[in-house]
Formats: sequence, C-alpha cells, structure tokens
Amino acid sequence: MFKESDFNIWSGRTDSDTNHESFRYHQVIRPASELKDAHMPVTLIGFECDEGVRRNKGRLGARKAPDEIRKQLAGMPWRAGDHDLFDAGTVSCVGEELEAAQTELGEQLAGILDAGSHAVIMGGGHETLYGHYLGIRKHAGEDAVIGLVNIDAHFDLREYDEQPSSGTMFKQILDHDPNAKYFVCGIQEYGNTTELFSRAEQLGVTYMMEEETAPETCRKPLDEFMESCDVVLLTLCMDVISAADAPGVSAPSVFGLHPKTVRALIRSVCAHPKTTSFNLSEVNPDLDEGGRTVRLGASFVNEAVMAFKKGE
Repeated sequence: MFKESDFNIWSGRTDSDTNHESFRYHQVIRPASELKDAHMPVTLIGFECDEGVRRNKGRLGARKAPDEIRKQLAGMPWRAGDHDLFDAGTVSCVGEELEAAQTELGEQLAGILDAGSHAVIMGGGHETLYGHYLGIRKHAGEDAVIGLVNIDAHFDLREYDEQPSSGTMFKQILDHDPNAKYFVCGIQEYGNTTELFSRAEQLGVTYMMEEETAPETCRKPLDEFMESCDVVLLTLCMDVISAADAPGVSAPSVFGLHPKTVRALIRSVCAHPKTTSFNLSEVNPDLDEGGRTVRLGASFVNEAVMAFKKGE
C-alpha cells in the first residue's frame, strides 16, 4: 500500500526564512508531485515493512524507521546547495503481503528514476533490497548489468524454497538474473554458516570480511566492480555496525564496523556516476537506546544525499 508523506513530520529549527544558506532539510523538502523539471534532484521514499524479518525469525520493529529517520533529518543543515529534495511518500507492507509490497516499491522507485532523480529508500527490514532491485531492473532494462553493492555483516543468501525473507534476497536475484553481480563488504566470519560461505563462492559473490573492510582496502576492488557494471545500487544493513554504535537492530554485531568506515564507503559508492540509489535497512526504533541508531541512520541518509550531489 502506498501512502503520501505527512509533511508535518518535516519540522524543526529555523534560523532564517529567507537566507538559503541557513536552511535545513525541513525547509527544502517538497512533495514528489513537484519532481518534474527539478534541478539535480534526490528523492526520499520509505518502506514500512518487517515481514521479511519476521519470516527470518528476527526481532520486529524496523517498519517504524522511515518516519523516525525523517524526524531526525528534518533539523539537519541542508548542505546540497541548489539541488532539489523531494519526499515520495511510503510503501507499507499490509499484513504478510511482503511480495506485493516489494513489487509496489519497485514500481514507485522506477518512476522516481525515470524522472531523472537519484533515490534514497528508508527501510524497513533488509527485504527492502529486493524491492529496490526490482525498481532498478525496471528502470535500467533487462540487458543492463546491475551491480549490487551491500554493506552487511551477512550474505543474505539463504534458500527461499518455503518463502522469501530478509535473508534470501541476493540468492533470489542471482538465481534468476544473469545480469546481476554482487559485492558485499563487512562480512562477519562467525555471523554466517560454512554453507553460506560456500554458496557465496558458487554464486560468484565478491566479498570482503569485516577485518578487511576499510576505505583504503575497499576502494580498488569496489571501483573495479562498479566499472564492470552498467548501473549500481548501494544497500546498507545497519547490523554491520558495531553494536556499541548501533544497538537498535535485529541482529547486533559485537565486532561490527565503525560508523566512520561505513560513512566513507557510502560517500565513495554514492559519488560514483553509475550509482543511482541507496537504501538503508534494519533500523529498529523499538530496540534503540537513546535514539542512537535512528540518528546514525539519518546521518547516513544525509551522507548519501550529499554524495549524490558531488557525483553530478
């Protein structure tokens, strides 16, 4: 189900009503209905869903994240100059209808991309990624090589014989799309079974372990991967980050990445000219401590928006 955004959420401190150099997010955000003829736009869209997490036997609450992230973004300084920013509303999963919600997200995203905008999707469980992929495929066409760049502690390559979940998306894609390639960094050695490591090898997945994941070591292999693709999407599962910095996730990582490492990766990938879109997943406000994970998630969204500006 698609619903328009409640623009009452977009409120916050106002330093000036006229000086654009003093503006914050809530002063520049506009409805996506005004997207036509926009200048270098970035469009936000929410995905209220944790049905995939439920199926994957995780802890629920991620569906509440999109509006909580909007609230945190609202008061942040707008540093993207004359870029236009839009809010396209939210796709909400009704009951257990995950597949229908993912399809709807794909339709909405394709429309945003067709209008010439970059996109940032605020999930939701990591099942958000499959809807993200569907939108890229519809926009780019069946022959385009799509690069799936994932920052994650887990491969998400589980079997989906019974039903898809937040742990199956990449296998779903790689099984059925010969023009999709997968690169994941941040993998936890003891967060994935031996079977999943073997499956990653069988499917030709490029991966970097958590201890290998640093901006200087990732730059060359990431650049080579992105150059081999026609279009790139970036997806971030917040459970890749150290639990001390991101406690509000379904599956916290004790030895996760530092937020500055993730920030550097977002900046690098989103500034690449082939990257069209970014999605952030697995922020769970119900499990958060002092709103730390929501604030960090909003900061990552901001980094993606700013990086898209620099990539223009």
